[in-house]
Amino acid sequence: MKKAVFTMLAIVCANLLFAQTPEELANEQLEAYNNRDIEAFLKPYSDSVKVYNDKRELLYQGKETMRVQYGNMFARTPELNCNLLNRIAVNNTVIEHEEVTFGEGRKIYAIVMYKVAEGKIQEVYFLDRKDAK
Repeated sequence: MKKAVFTMLAIVCANLLFAQTPEELANEQLEAYNNRDIEAFLKPYSDSVKVYNDKRELLYQGKETMRVQYGNMFARTPELNCNLLNRIAVNNTVIEHEEVTFGEGRKIYAIVMYKVAEGKIQEVYFLDRKDAK
């Protein structure tokens, strides 16, 4: 019995020690986004991730749908780059102000919120998006 309790305690401690913070998860997906590496990009996300628009309407759900959405964009946009302008991280939430360049001078500015639970990004909210002038 003591051995089982010790083993469980060791597992919990290991998970706490090696779990990424919400900000680290946001950094990981941002770096992979800029490298257009779909597998690395998807790693911080939950299998059942939910993506919402600014009206909190569900756009899609699931990592496999995200794989198609972003995989296609990565493949057809070789100049894709996201520049982090500002970040606020509080508890399990990360809010970013981003400048996204698609190439040929096309840029947008976006505010994106990531909600993290159980060591993965569970929800993404695109709160605002404006074309650069």
